[in-house]
Amino acid sequence: MLACPAAASVDAPALHAYARGRLADSDGALNLASSSYRAALEQDPASVDIARRSYFQALESGDMPLALQSARLLEDQGLLPRDGTLLMIADALARKDWAEARRWTRRMEEEVNFGFLTSIVDSWISLGEGRYVAPAINSGDRFAALASRYIDEHTALQALAWRDLSAAMPAIRRALALRLVDLTGMRLTFAAQLAAAGDKDMASALLPEGRLSFARARADIASGKGRAAGAPMTPRQGFARLIARLASDVASDAARDSATGASTAALGIRLGRIAIFADPDAAEPRLVAARLLGQGGYPAFAADESRAVPLGSWFHMIAQGELVDALADGGDKAAATALARRIAAMPDAESERHVRLGRLLADAKDFTGAAAAFRAAQGHYSPDAVPWALLLFEGSALEQGGQWDAARAVLERAAALAPEEPMILNYLGYAQVERRQNVATALGLLKKASSLRPDDASIADSLGWARFVSGDKAGAVPILEAAVAGAPDDATINEHLGDAYWSVGRRFEARYAWTAASTFADGAIAQRLAAKMREGMKPEYAAP
Repeated sequence: MLACPAAASVDAPALHAYARGRLADSDGALNLASSSYRAALEQDPASVDIARRSYFQALESGDMPLALQSARLLEDQGLLPRDGTLLMIADALARKDWAEARRWTRRMEEEVNFGFLTSIVDSWISLGEGRYVAPAINSGDRFAALASRYIDEHTALQALAWRDLSAAMPAIRRALALRLVDLTGMRLTFAAQLAAAGDKDMASALLPEGRLSFARARADIASGKGRAAGAPMTPRQGFARLIARLASDVASDAARDSATGASTAALGIRLGRIAIFADPDAAEPRLVAARLLGQGGYPAFAADESRAVPLGSWFHMIAQGELVDALADGGDKAAATALARRIAAMPDAESERHVRLGRLLADAKDFTGAAAAFRAAQGHYSPDAVPWALLLFEGSALEQGGQWDAARAVLERAAALAPEEPMILNYLGYAQVERRQNVATALGLLKKASSLRPDDASIADSLGWARFVSGDKAGAVPILEAAVAGAPDDATINEHLGDAYWSVGRRFEARYAWTAASTFADGAIAQRLAAKMREGMKPEYAAP
């Protein structure tokens, strides 16, 4: 009989629950996995294997009691993961055990991974102790650049906790200037603190008019209700925002690194959960966690976190946007579309809310509705400042909806606004080649797109196919070969190469390319490819 290595150190009474947890884990059923590991841990509390699995699953599912229990067992064995140190800091701050928080912070510093946060965490602890020391960056520290991402926000929040507005405002401006994500939430948090400190004008100034996300906050500030929105921030609340911001940055890094993306994204989710644990009443950490859970493939959990932000919260409309994404990712496109439609119809709905609706409608093949939504998104800009991407979205929806003349006008406007943008040049050029319209002009657009982005397989395919359609069959082949090398699993590109091979007499290679294309094709394309492989190339079987 073969042994089960993963469960080798698990005692027999806990084995069934552990196995159930592993199966649930592999299926993405985090709640079942967490409850199964909890049962296994109760039956075999000394098992390091169970504790390790329990720790990760408990954090990802938001089961903080189990996460803490597992973390303490792992710590006893010297096996606590580095993010577990942050969990223990959050627990100590929640209990206002400043000495314990400092002990874990020293541990964090020694472990290095999150050591760049040390000065900020120390400053929050000192605030709790009543002997405040502001955070500072040692310019000679090799991680100083990392710490600089976060220090201004916390310098501002701590100054606001003391109601020292003169010290807070410069730090607020620096913090907002540094961030590329989470700016809406950061503005709301700062505005709440300023309003509570009595500075209605500065609070309102942080929240631009004409944006749905800020409408409730602006109304509350104007009516004098803003003072109730931002009690001085406590150490646990400040720590929660620090870890939420870190989680967001970790997830952004994961999206850019395909080699370590999955493990880094999972770390982002765990950090987001730790942030919620540190401040369970705050909306902003929940919104960060909702976004990361959705990106990580857990839309049901993302929806739960989005729904946890109450109607009266200044963050409610941000949460509704996250809920739209979670519903769509979870497969409930009808509910997502209905909610997106209601939000887009609200006064001051931002451009991105119309874009979200447009994408859902396009996915549902309602291209007329999608084009209208993308057009509405442009209403926030002057005609000569409309982002080219919004015009591309509208043009694409019109083209797919069979309104080619209107689509071409929109796409040509986009090309005039962004003449060096290869995506627009490619779309406009290829759409004309497909229709055998203005092929010479389209070929010029595609040559330019290829020169701007020479390694793009989709653009190479467009250029190669344009050469084929224009009569340069031999010149098309090497370009299409390069396109297939860059995207070997693309049905359209393989079909184009097969047609080009056939036209220059390379019949065996043509059938090979068509066979490769058929592997990834379905519907009418699959039928056309089958006919080519059976009968050879005929005019009626040519790719569009």
